[in-house]
Amino acid sequence: QVQLVESGGGLVQPGGSLRLSCAASTSIFRVNTMGWYRQAPGKEREMVAAIERGGSTSYADSVLGRFTISRDNAKNTVNLQMNSLKPEDTAVYYCNTKPFLRIYWGRGTLVTVSS
Repeated sequence: QVQLVESGGGLVQPGGSLRLSCAASTSIFRVNTMGWYRQAPGKEREMVAAIERGGSTSYADSVLGRFTISRDNAKNTVNLQMNSLKPEDTAVYYCNTKPFLRIYWGRGTLVTVSS
């Protein structure tokens, strides 16, 4: 049963922007801090940003000032606005709870930053 679905990835040039979106089932979204994670080729998955139910946010140092996480509690969605993208941001991006649960990992959405 698919409960988290990511979308919005694609190919973008360095310096460009993308907006990712994650649709979550109500049972997951309502009670949890939500996070965006990414996994680059050959690297471990890492947390990029997180947002609590009340709206408090946290970010990895590598994306601070460039990425913005937000959530729409009415639509059960969590978004990631990514600006000033760099080639090192290339990865598959996933949403999950924070802390994550293995059963919630979805297919992710691929972001490729390249000229």
